[in-house]
Amino acid sequence: MTLLRDRATASNQTQRRVALLERLVDVILREGFADASVEDLARELQCSKTTLYGIAPSKEAIVVAGVRHFFRRAADRVEIRLLRTIDDPLEQIRSYLVAISEQLAPASATFFADLDAWPATREIYQTNTRAAAEKVQSLVREAASGDQNAAFVGAVAAQVMEAIHRGEIETTAGLDDSAAYRALAELIVRSLHPSDEAGEA
Repeated sequence: MTLLRDRATASNQTQRRVALLERLVDVILREGFADASVEDLARELQCSKTTLYGIAPSKEAIVVAGVRHFFRRAADRVEIRLLRTIDDPLEQIRSYLVAISEQLAPASATFFADLDAWPATREIYQTNTRAAAEKVQSLVREAASGDQNAAFVGAVAAQVMEAIHRGEIETTAGLDDSAAYRALAELIVRSLHPSDEAGEA
């Protein structure tokens, strides 16, 4: 019985930690994190600093845990969306990029600026961007049936994705994240199938 109780307690603690991370993600996406103290975060979350230190022992570690949770959650949701997409590589490219846009939509420019400013969070961001670009490249290879340009298209996609994340596309082209990802998807599709008209739908 003691073992069962211990397992139940551990499960409850895990659930509480995940729930707190979810709330932390909401705050840092909206407000950023570089200028916030642990006290500021605790006030926003309406919890004690001790509760926050239950996530990690320092502000940086707490933020890193939140950022990692955000990108892991986003990746899981994007993959689920992709699995539900029809088995058409071109449509999967569109679906994948639009799903990424939807997950990033709540993030403020301040969040992305802070993300890039901290080495630890920038590394998480870059790792996830590389993984997403590799996935796009894989989908491109499928759609292109071994086209040698797939690696180049994947590299271009990675650069554009980073520019979207930093807000540069919105500044220079006037496209929000969702529109920019859709435009990138159409650009890739048209580069693989110039005569394809499906992107106009």
